[in-house]
This record gives sequence, structure tokens and C-alpha cells, in this order.
Amino acid sequence: MKNNIKQVKEVFKAPSPHLVGDGFRVQNLFPNGNRLGKRLSPFFLLDYAAPAYFPPVTRPRGVDQHPHRGFETVTVVYQGELTHRDSAGNSGTISAGDVQWMTAASGIVHEEKHTEAFSRKGGTIEMAQLWVNLPSAHKMSKPGYQTLLKDQIPVVSIGEGSHVRVIAGDFNGNKGPASTFSPVNLWDVQLKAGQSVTLPLPDKYNTGIVVTHGKASFNNTHTVGSIEMVLFDTDGDHVTVTAISDTTLLVLNGEAIDEPIFSYGPFVMNTQEEITAAINDYNEGRMGYIK
Repeated sequence: MKNNIKQVKEVFKAPSPHLVGDGFRVQNLFPNGNRLGKRLSPFFLLDYAAPAYFPPVTRPRGVDQHPHRGFETVTVVYQGELTHRDSAGNSGTISAGDVQWMTAASGIVHEEKHTEAFSRKGGTIEMAQLWVNLPSAHKMSKPGYQTLLKDQIPVVSIGEGSHVRVIAGDFNGNKGPASTFSPVNLWDVQLKAGQSVTLPLPDKYNTGIVVTHGKASFNNTHTVGSIEMVLFDTDGDHVTVTAISDTTLLVLNGEAIDEPIFSYGPFVMNTQEEITAAINDYNEGRMGYIK
């Protein structure tokens, strides 16, 4: 594997945090002013909510009802508790270690909030939300919802105190529980200071790695700190990571969807006409209602 390393192309620093709704203090690592374009396809957006304390309240904070069409949202919870409801009749609660994988596809209305129990006590929220584009053939498929609980996600040891959680795809023969519409690897990695790992990543796939905590060296060429993302060349089949301090990573790796993208707000489609149709369908109630 020595000669097939994926080279670092660019390192992105997250901008200042902003509130989404009244319950999520996030930093948007990409699209990042559209500089990335298709270089991370099928991944379209990533918001990371670094640990933030929310004092007790009687009404749960979060994001009220809003629509989506044409993609999937993936929410990884590191700290805190979130609850979800949508117009397809799905609901669920996820807490530390759990993942919610929602397929908006043809259209869904949903809300995401802190749980009532968490809101009454107050506490720290830390999470990441990723948008995964859908191929045009599946953009108008039936909406879906996957709750991936902590105990369902394989944990692969890569050294004392270090591991890879396989949310989607495959890591050294260990398959993640998420069902996807295009080939995707999504891994949650923890590395103890001083330890190294070689991450096997398919040739020609797009790859971005987010450092959520700590500091690490990539391919012995670039040192990257907390809340920064590394973009790699598509050529090559692996990346080496050495933790300078205790480090947590989110690995995004997938086969690009080679199709036009036209996006507007909560909709990710292929043409402007499809965006207009999405807006009309939502305004006229065809994406449903939360009961």
C-alpha cells in the first residue's frame, strides 16, 4: 500500500459558530462557500455542534417543522439527547453513540429537538449532521428512517483505547448497519495520543476527514487540529493518521454521484425546475404534516 496513499489536497478550518433553531450551536465545515463543489460528493453538507451547555428550560429547544427533498440527513450524537418526528409517521429518540439516518427523498417534513427530560435537567449537546445526496433515480423515492443505536454499530479495535465505529460501509470486513443508496463509508474514529492507524479507502472515492477533537498528523505531511477538515485526492487506497493528542475523527468516503446539483435551502435536486416543484409541493401540503 506504500505507493498508493491518498495525498492531502487541502485543509479547511470551520467558520465561527451560529445557532440553528434555538438548540444547536453549529459550525459549517462544508459546502464552505461552495469551494468544495463536487469534491466530496455524495456528501453535500456537514454541520458540527461542538460541546455546548444548555441550561434547564420547560420547553424543549431545537428546530421546528421544516421540509427536505432529494437527499438524506445523518445525525451523529456524541453528547445529549435528541428526539425526531416527521410527516411519514416516524419518531425516535437518540442519545450519545446513536445515529439517525433519515431519507427525505420525495419529501418529508420533520422536527428535531432536545428531549423533554434533557431540557428539564439541562446539559451538554455535541453532535454532527451530514447531508448525503441521492442519485436522481432515487430522489423521488419513498421517504425512510433508520435509527442506528449505539449497540448496533460495530466497534473495531485499532490499538489500546483506540477504535473505529462503522456507521456505514465496511472497515476491514466489519459492515455498518446503515442502508445507503450509493457506496458510502462513514466511520467514527477515536485514537489515543501517539497511536497510528492506516485507513483503507477505495481508490477513486472522494474522501474528507474531520478532526472533531485533538490534533493529528495525516500521511506525515499535514498536522490538523480540532474542528478542521482534510480533503484528499481521489487516487490511492489508504490514508495514515497519527494522533498527536487524543483525537476523534469523522471519516467521510464515498463514490461520487456524477450528476448536476441544483440546491435551494432544504432541497437538493438536479434542476431549477425540480426545486420550483419542491417548493410548490411543500407549500401545497403534498409533503405531509406532522400529526
